[in-house]
Amino acid sequence: MKKVGVLALQGDFEAHRKAIERARACAVEVRTAEQMNACDGLVIPGGESTTMLKLLGIENLLDPLREFGLCRPIYGTCAGAILLACEVTNPAQSSLGLMDIGVERNAYGRQVDSHIAKIKVDDDGELEAVFIRAPIIRRVGSSARVLASHQGDPVWVEEGRHMVTTFHPELTEDPRIHRHFVEKL
Repeated sequence: MKKVGVLALQGDFEAHRKAIERARACAVEVRTAEQMNACDGLVIPGGESTTMLKLLGIENLLDPLREFGLCRPIYGTCAGAILLACEVTNPAQSSLGLMDIGVERNAYGRQVDSHIAKIKVDDDGELEAVFIRAPIIRRVGSSARVLASHQGDPVWVEEGRHMVTTFHPELTEDPRIHRHFVEKL
């Protein structure tokens, strides 16, 4: 059984753990480089991207995380998508630069503007998408593929081994997004 790590420094890593188990993989909370390196893939949950960057620095995980992403798949949701992007605006901040996408932080608005929407997934019908102070993917590089959009903006993108969603599939019972990631391992 594939082992998927969930970065457990901040955010709703418990919900991702359960979603990975619904996708029929073994989920492991990751707080150290050793735990991360024992995994086949990694999920970076939503949360607050600036805080995550600080915690990754404090725990000496930035370089190990970049190195992990050079050879194994990473899935980032919301703040995790921001961390995987190579370009971040509103305001600009550093990131891991593992995907050729440009992301605008909090682009849908404030917390009160959070919402749930139905989005069409190409060959798999619709799914419920929970947007919480979500970023918008403003630019998608030529090697990336948009798997779903909302209001004309990409919300689920994959590039090579990595993928991001700007919404929170872990907050629904639908296993398709996490299953898609597990299948990449």
